[in-house]
Amino acid sequence: MILRAHGAEPSAPAARSRWYERELGWPTAGSDPVELLTGVAFDVIELPAVAGFAMLRRVPRTGPVAVEGAWMRLLVAAGSADELPELLDWLEWGGVALDLGAIGAGGRITAPCPAYSWPPSLGAGAPGERCPQEAAVWLRPPDAKGEVEPTLPRAGFGGDGGAPDLVRLVSAAATECHRARLVRALPLPRQRRAGEG
Repeated sequence: MILRAHGAEPSAPAARSRWYERELGWPTAGSDPVELLTGVAFDVIELPAVAGFAMLRRVPRTGPVAVEGAWMRLLVAAGSADELPELLDWLEWGGVALDLGAIGAGGRITAPCPAYSWPPSLGAGAPGERCPQEAAVWLRPPDAKGEVEPTLPRAGFGGDGGAPDLVRLVSAAATECHRARLVRALPLPRQRRAGEG
């Protein structure tokens, strides 16, 4: 079901694309699903949602955060994706297998349904539309009324008060990704290990 927006009845993907381009100034591509181009207004740090939720408890203020299926996407300042490998090395996570990646220039992510966020009371004020349950949604939506880019985590210590700096964000994300991998590796209670009798 598509709700009418301003007397028109555009398709949901067209309305979503227009909302991102007009309200936020973010370039889009595709039509179903609509995709946001990374490396222009923002880059993305991507990690498993289970690790992401734990990280958000440690880092309560971030830039916009989206969830799609089992993955969480943290919007960070454009150019940050290029810094992730060296930053992980500097934080001494370079040799550790983590489910932590970055999407920068030339990349794309599925555009979260702008009218839907989690919890549902945090709607982003975009044209109303129903989104499939598996659709990408905003956990922490961008503020369409203000500048989004200044609130994105960026390199350098201290942050600007609207979000932590990239170092703190990546450090917390790497820690929680590692913890999630360790938890998955633990045997369940009453589960025997090989060789136990």
